[in-house]
Amino acid sequence: MKIIIQVLIAGVLLTACNQQPKASKYSVEATEKEMVNDYSIPDSWVSNRVTKAQKRLEKTEAGQVIWAAMQAHGGLKNWYGNGALSFRFNYQPLDGSTQRDSYQIVDAWRNKSVHTSTTDSEAKFGWTGEKAWVHAKDSTAFAYDTKFWALTPLYLFGYPFVLDGEGVNLELLPDVEFEDALQDVVKVTFDAGTGDAPDDYYILQFDKETHLVTGIRYIVSYPEYFKDGGHSPEKFMKVGVLADIDGVKLPTGLKTHWTLENGQAGEYITKIDITDLEYTKDLPAGFFEMPEGAKVIE
Repeated sequence: MKIIIQVLIAGVLLTACNQQPKASKYSVEATEKEMVNDYSIPDSWVSNRVTKAQKRLEKTEAGQVIWAAMQAHGGLKNWYGNGALSFRFNYQPLDGSTQRDSYQIVDAWRNKSVHTSTTDSEAKFGWTGEKAWVHAKDSTAFAYDTKFWALTPLYLFGYPFVLDGEGVNLELLPDVEFEDALQDVVKVTFDAGTGDAPDDYYILQFDKETHLVTGIRYIVSYPEYFKDGGHSPEKFMKVGVLADIDGVKLPTGLKTHWTLENGQAGEYITKIDITDLEYTKDLPAGFFEMPEGAKVIE
């Protein structure tokens, strides 16, 4: 599901689409792959990427909605220029199935991540931009698909910023009413060969007055989960309270529901808490590389 977008989406942005995490839905320019020791991105690189995204998005009505949302949420310049994003993402299914709870540091510019268990600081997994890995003494430390999950959280709550990449198709749908407010609605699909699950789609809602994202409908079509080419039933994720993190507005929580036939939220099925949000540039060189003793996840 990876819930994606230039990489953004990366992560879901990877070489062979079916071999990389969802963030790999996007390509990163050669200069963007260069290492910057303190994880700050040169202003000229950021400005160039922002300019390209604005020109591309403003060509269509749907793109204009996304661009307005990016501006309302603090702007792509801040999203990429602030450094690596650090946070705790606690995914809690209400049916008692597997919880996914980890501290994460994500480099959204290069689509890299490191997760650390909330109960064992020595247990980690991540995505180097090319390889998924896990490092844990206990094989049950992460009882879920860590390759899929390496960048998925970012693509669940990083909208609209994760939509600035190539291979992303936007369609403006009719307005809807949500919690007594009129919403702009944009459907997101992906070109064939984009990322590990190009059949995913997302339907995003934005408050017409504030341009802030309020809800996300989506399916999961990850081939490792749906080997027959199918996908999950559609889900509706309500966006919770937004926090201002160095000028970027990001949700502190999400509530996932099954989607009803009328496109509204039905049964509440998953609680997601997003805490400890902050940007950081104070990371050692090689932070996102696979540590010694880690196992590559194929």
